[in-house]
Amino acid sequence: MNKFFLTVHILAAILCVGPVTVATSMFPSIARRTLTAGSPDAGGLQVLHRITNVYAWASLAVPLFGFALAGSMHVMGEAWLIISIVLTLAAALVLAFLVAPAQSSVLAVVGGTTEERSAVLSKAKLLSMTSGIFALLWLVVLVLMVVKPGHHRG
Repeated sequence: MNKFFLTVHILAAILCVGPVTVATSMFPSIARRTLTAGSPDAGGLQVLHRITNVYAWASLAVPLFGFALAGSMHVMGEAWLIISIVLTLAAALVLAFLVAPAQSSVLAVVGGTTEERSAVLSKAKLLSMTSGIFALLWLVVLVLMVVKPGHHRG
């Protein structure tokens, strides 16, 4: 059963968290270009925002199967796992409360006036940082999952 949980956990991370991370990383630069364009087109931004939202929900499978795996392996008290859980929660909060709302703000004004677009440009610039933090949190979780400091069971 461990192999099944591990396989689904890794597959969900690759197929769900990966696209969210790529979409959130691509959104800020396209948003800046779109907001400063003379005739903005929100098509690409809408696709990236949709990927962010849909795959974020699908990403819930990662901790679900991660908890199942950790429980069956009896490693729930390991420091590396607790840190990974906290960082995963932090990444989810950054995505839910910083990245996704900022993406929505940008999309709301893309078709608006130049002044409206200029007013939200600072959010698009800040989005680069919050998207980077989101990606960095996932990178640290990935390293902890691979290295498992202090874990000496095969």
